[in-house]
Amino acid sequence: MREDAYKIIKRTIADCMPDTAVQNALKDFKLSGRVYVAAIGKAAWVMAKAAADFLGNRLEKGVIVTKYEHTKEMLDRFEIIEAGHPTPDENSILGAHKVIKLLEQAAGEDTVLFLLSGGGSALVEVPMEGLLLSDIQKMTKQLLFCGARITEINVIRKKLSAIKGGKLAGYIHGAKAYSIILSDIIGENEDMIASGLTYPDDSTVEDVRCLLEKYKLETDEKVERILLNSSPCKDVCVENHVVGSVKELCQAAAVHAKELGYEPYILTTSMECEAKEAGKWITSKEHRKRSAPFAVIAGGETVVKVTGGGLGGRNQELALYAAKELAGQKDVLLFSIGSDGTDGPTDAAGGIVDGETVYKLKEIGVDVEEALRNHDSYHALQKVNGLVITGPTGTNVNDVTVLLCKNE
Repeated sequence: MREDAYKIIKRTIADCMPDTAVQNALKDFKLSGRVYVAAIGKAAWVMAKAAADFLGNRLEKGVIVTKYEHTKEMLDRFEIIEAGHPTPDENSILGAHKVIKLLEQAAGEDTVLFLLSGGGSALVEVPMEGLLLSDIQKMTKQLLFCGARITEINVIRKKLSAIKGGKLAGYIHGAKAYSIILSDIIGENEDMIASGLTYPDDSTVEDVRCLLEKYKLETDEKVERILLNSSPCKDVCVENHVVGSVKELCQAAAVHAKELGYEPYILTTSMECEAKEAGKWITSKEHRKRSAPFAVIAGGETVVKVTGGGLGGRNQELALYAAKELAGQKDVLLFSIGSDGTDGPTDAAGGIVDGETVYKLKEIGVDVEEALRNHDSYHALQKVNGLVITGPTGTNVNDVTVLLCKNE
């Protein structure tokens, strides 16, 4: 079953690579003059390579801003900056200014092409006037640890940034602009992908007030003043096209599970609860009342309210909690991964567990409950070969969790 799981993982990620989708979108665009390309996100390099291959000599110049170690090789006519994620760093500011400079070179008869994917919220940043990078870093860390959903986090990010929420598009002066977007956001919230760099900002001051209260966020006077007084950008002249999402990720997993003899059932493509609750839900007896062999599939992005000092990510925590629920069960296995190949601040894409995982941990002296309380799923799973390591994949269409079952 572990062999089957890795086949499903490998084939599913391959199906969700953005190369073909980018080139198919470009076929429908009216590309005039010189073409300038700004690729931002964890999938930026792969998307830029696909665009470069399609454009050939029509490509004037490009900038890629991606996560550290997500560049495969240098590309002709592209400048590449690797930056911090999920918290912006100095290179995030450098990357943003490189993109702005690129946009300002495009004249009225030219074309600007944005290639956007998840991670862009941290990878490019220009703080609002009066703020420092450290102000945004502090707020970002609070948001990441408090259990807020990504759409909620990005509401705050838009207000603190001079480029998010459509403001980046303001640096285009007359050129036709298109955006090809790989979605890592659940549902129809397309304006939240990479914090809406090329979308109008529909979030309100009241939305901000609610989030500040809901998560008891600490703000100093200057941060609060900007959050509660920023004017949303409404006039954005960019034609946006979303070409991939978690729905495709789950559908691909279903196809490849079926190829291996498992009857697939997609439960949801909008899982947004806490990771531990997702682990409990997907392994529940209700979802195992099917004729084996079967595969139960759920996509989305869970959250973790971090209170301990351990190491892990939402998919690893989901998997470790599921291991507790599956303890003693035969012929069952669960994996949960981020399609981009990274899960939290770790080198793992996620976790893989079965009915023996808890007992193996107990044998070597690891208390599963303690590991979960300390949010230390990485080190627990590492000890029993329970980490899924793919490396950066080149795509980013959210997370997928799959429960495989062969027993009757």
